[in-house]
Amino acid sequence: MLKKTILISFFLLTLSCGYEAIHSKKNSIDYNFSVSSINFQGDRDINLKIKQKFNNYILTKKDKKFILDVRSVSEKIVTAKDPAGDPTDFENITTTEVEVYIGVDLKRKIKIKKSFKYSNSTNKFDLKNYERQLKTNLAETISDELIFKLSNIR
Repeated sequence: MLKKTILISFFLLTLSCGYEAIHSKKNSIDYNFSVSSINFQGDRDINLKIKQKFNNYILTKKDKKFILDVRSVSEKIVTAKDPAGDPTDFENITTTEVEVYIGVDLKRKIKIKKSFKYSNSTNKFDLKNYERQLKTNLAETISDELIFKLSNIR
């Protein structure tokens, strides 16, 4: 009976913890910029994730309106091999270069580079899914950092 009471109390306390997504529409009001257009080149998966993160900033209208040219590249590098020559370790390096324009004036160039090392798997299907998820996570991290850097442009 005591365990049930503690469990229910713990559940009720954590239920109303006040969690909100950082880049939700409600919190996008805190940032002082909007994006009028985004042009993408490069890796399609990364660009789609960045576009998804910036949808809230395209819909809002603020004083600072940016035009973004985004170029992204993702490369998979073999970092270690076994004696037979088969790869054992990989590194995924994702580089995103963003040119920020206000009107026709180039305001700033931002380069964000993220990497992640991981081991090979015998199951190639699981490895491919893991690499896809890894690429998505790196793109989200890059998007969050880009939003932060854009909010600090004067």
